[in-house]
Amino acid sequence: MENTPFPITNWAEDDRPREKLMIKGKNALSDAELIAILIGSGSRNESAVQLSKRILSNFDNNLNALGKLSIKQLTEFKGIGEAKAISIIAAMELGRRRREMEAIELKQIGSSKSVFEIMQPIIGELQHEEFWILYLNYSNKVIAKSQLSKGGITGTVVDIRIVFKIALEQNATSIILSHNHPSGKLQPSDADIIITKKIKMAGQQLDIPVLDHLIITEKGFYSFNDNGFL
Repeated sequence: MENTPFPITNWAEDDRPREKLMIKGKNALSDAELIAILIGSGSRNESAVQLSKRILSNFDNNLNALGKLSIKQLTEFKGIGEAKAISIIAAMELGRRRREMEAIELKQIGSSKSVFEIMQPIIGELQHEEFWILYLNYSNKVIAKSQLSKGGITGTVVDIRIVFKIALEQNATSIILSHNHPSGKLQPSDADIIITKKIKMAGQQLDIPVLDHLIITEKGFYSFNDNGFL
């Protein structure tokens, strides 16, 4: 059970993040102040801002790291109950989805980096491996994206028939493959190379070329096309 709250309305004027947001705007608030608004109150001995700073300091003020925490992990912090943990997780997920939507709005795939910008918010921070396909039209615009498979920490299974079944349904003229490496290693495995070659060959038969295959991690990517594999 959470301790007796220390309401924001009882703080000194300069320490009230809600009022600060109203007067100075959202950009004037620190990460800790924004989180304090989410959780609403701290404990008897600690304000919401102090509590938020303490949580962030455990992750070097890295919001990406905070966004990976589970309810159980968040409630291990004194002053964070289940309701506050849920509020934090919901806010982090909304931020992730916003990044995803902004990335999808890219009008055209012009480079491997533009693929990374679309897919990193979706799979870059996962603790298990997922394999996704981007389906493109003649203008290299993304007309659909699909999760092909979801696996464990070390790999996933890819069904090539499903790849091109969806491509035909979407009237795609080309595709781009992508999957993540939870280990953070960007070098392709033998299995990555083999499946890329198989999908490429199948695409050649159907006149739906594979333009690239990206291995994605939280902070970077490896492009098969950029490295001469396609």
